[in-house]
Amino acid sequence: MRTRNWKTVTPWVLVGVLLVLYLVSTQASAGVATTTMSIYLNEDQPVAAVDGQKFDLDTPAAVKDGNRWFVPLMFLSQQMGFEVKYNASTNRVEVGTSRAKLEVDSANKVVYVNGVASPYDPMAKLVNERLMVADSWLYDFLGAKYTYNTAEKRLEITYVKRPPALTNDANSNSKPVARFTFAKPVYKMGEAVKYIDLSYDPDAEGLSYTWTGNQEAFYKPGKHLVTLKVTDGKGRVSDTYSRYIEIENKTMYNTEIDRLLYTTPPGTIIKTDWPLLYARFLEIPELPKKVTEDRSRTLLMSDAPETIVEKGILYQDTVNGKARLYGSHMNGMNEKLQFVIMATNSTNKPVTIRTTNKGEVYPSIYAHLIGHQASVEFLLGDRYDEKLTIPPGETRAYIQMPDFQPGQGVNVFYDVETDGPIKFSFMAMDAVIETPTSLYPSLYKPLPFDGHVRGTFPVSEKRWDIDASSFKKPSRLVFGDNKSDPFQPGYDVFRQQQVFEDGNYGVVYKIHADKPRKMAILLLARGGAFKGPFKFNGEFVLAPPSGVIVAFEQMQVLYRTTGNEPSLDIEFTPPAGSAFPMDLIFYPLD
Repeated sequence: MRTRNWKTVTPWVLVGVLLVLYLVSTQASAGVATTTMSIYLNEDQPVAAVDGQKFDLDTPAAVKDGNRWFVPLMFLSQQMGFEVKYNASTNRVEVGTSRAKLEVDSANKVVYVNGVASPYDPMAKLVNERLMVADSWLYDFLGAKYTYNTAEKRLEITYVKRPPALTNDANSNSKPVARFTFAKPVYKMGEAVKYIDLSYDPDAEGLSYTWTGNQEAFYKPGKHLVTLKVTDGKGRVSDTYSRYIEIENKTMYNTEIDRLLYTTPPGTIIKTDWPLLYARFLEIPELPKKVTEDRSRTLLMSDAPETIVEKGILYQDTVNGKARLYGSHMNGMNEKLQFVIMATNSTNKPVTIRTTNKGEVYPSIYAHLIGHQASVEFLLGDRYDEKLTIPPGETRAYIQMPDFQPGQGVNVFYDVETDGPIKFSFMAMDAVIETPTSLYPSLYKPLPFDGHVRGTFPVSEKRWDIDASSFKKPSRLVFGDNKSDPFQPGYDVFRQQQVFEDGNYGVVYKIHADKPRKMAILLLARGGAFKGPFKFNGEFVLAPPSGVIVAFEQMQVLYRTTGNEPSLDIEFTPPAGSAFPMDLIFYPLD
């Protein structure tokens, strides 16, 4: 074992040396009580011993100069437990003992004892550019006894460390104690390390933790340093505690990503970078799929103008039978608005609207939140059987949302069935309306198109049948790229032209696989931030549980199969506010 003494180097180097030596010394002095220690310093030899343990130094351990012995300051501070630090503002080495505060100014050849200047040469000297101090310091400032062993040619020091006092501030606030251990002494490479916290605060004020080196797993054999500091409720910081963890030359998982794919619970976010993505996830094949489109329910999409800057009719079309009404808008005005879907019966007999499913959310300024929450409500699949009958020639408010303030958005789904033709009008209206509902549509004009999605589309549900039973390499399903997952064509009644449903928002995807193999299913956002729900065999998985998934910077483990399930069914609908394309990655686990 080698150690270094003080030398005249730049302040930053001194600080770094102090930090490393401090970390090493804290592991060696982790106890509470102290005992008598014996330190042997060999004359003119770079060898020392502490309680029988040999240390190799880079200066002589003891140097005689006339009637004085000079001994290495930094080595003794490590072993005897007194503080040594460099003060960059004064360019002095400061030594703190129980008997005095010492400052060594090697540049100006002065030593200060409790602020009083003393001659440098009798008290300190540089040997091989390392700071050494006179033997008189051992007794005068540290209370240590020492003798010279002529036969062995060494200076022998006997010293009892002063036990550390936890309470020494003006408010009698005890210093917290950092301690930890590992669940077992040796781990394999790639094996998850279990850290057992043993820290405590004598005042029981609660602790916060600052770790270094506490990796979840290690991938190189050998010993690795882990350190911990804790801070109590009043801001007092513990000494740094350190331990070495031993990693044997046996492998459980080759890389961190392998360990995460096999072991982490669904919902776990995995940080990614471009080298990892290119190596493992971007250039992977797509799983073949058989696509079946459900055309029994049309989709009325109102998302243009997405940002409302004037009142009017956002979109309007007639439904006779099954339909899904979908609206996503933001209030871009300086006043609050009312979002309403009006239902007009132009026939000469009553028409009943039956609502069988819905997803709606209170207005909010957070686009990802409202898109996510409305999708959750819709995928819940709660049974509804709400009926509204519209008299002949009348108009009624099918739904009327709470006022939404400037900057807030709204997202709604409704599955409806009508027994006759009903014109549905998505409208942005005055927040307080006293006009009879039958006049609403006639009071407002259609609003201009702003480039977002608006129209009537024939498909509201897609089924993808895939074979996930025997694939050998990571594979994927791609959503919303207009290639693997084409945007469906439709018709904008207002502009009287064909349009495409970019992103396929409002469409429910149902993915089915028989006898899926053992695998992990991951989400990789590629178009932008993503937040939305999935259902795996009826179980909800939120992606992510909080916040958003950042494109190309994160992936989420959504689900893991065992290989024993008879089938796998996934439900998903593109959430408003999230960007596409998006990949579901099926990663085989062997």
